[in-house]
Amino acid sequence: MSEPLGSENQTQYVQTNSLQSGKPGDNAGKLTLFAEDLAVSKETAETGRLHVSKKTLTREANVDEDLLHEDAIVETVPRGHRIYAMPATRVEGNTTIIPVVEEVIYTEKRLILKEEIRVTRRQTTEHFHDTVTLRHQEAVVTRVQSATEKSDAVSGNQTNNTQE
Repeated sequence: MSEPLGSENQTQYVQTNSLQSGKPGDNAGKLTLFAEDLAVSKETAETGRLHVSKKTLTREANVDEDLLHEDAIVETVPRGHRIYAMPATRVEGNTTIIPVVEEVIYTEKRLILKEEIRVTRRQTTEHFHDTVTLRHQEAVVTRVQSATEKSDAVSGNQTNNTQE
């Protein structure tokens, strides 16, 4: 005979043998062994449902920054003297000088520097302050009762949990 050891979950057995007679043909010397098999399976069970949505929220935020502006001052400087070659555009500091020439007919052809156009770049910084609207999103998770969950019929309460 076999006797189980310990609790139901243990599958170890102690084997005992009791001989009733010492004859070799006797069936009393046979041991009967038992074994347990375990079959594990799984199934899907709905325990609840969730509803997930997004909501967009807005908030006011202050902007406090320095802004850099750049503008150009254009001035024309009349010249009027004779030149012998075409002058190139040049840069002096923040000023770009663009020569303007014209051909004048005398008895001979001469180049006259008529004027120069001076373009000066100037940078100014001004302090800027404004309030702007910023948007952000948050997830909203709501637990919905599943078809397999029992509702509290006595009090009429449903289990709804909202998490933000």
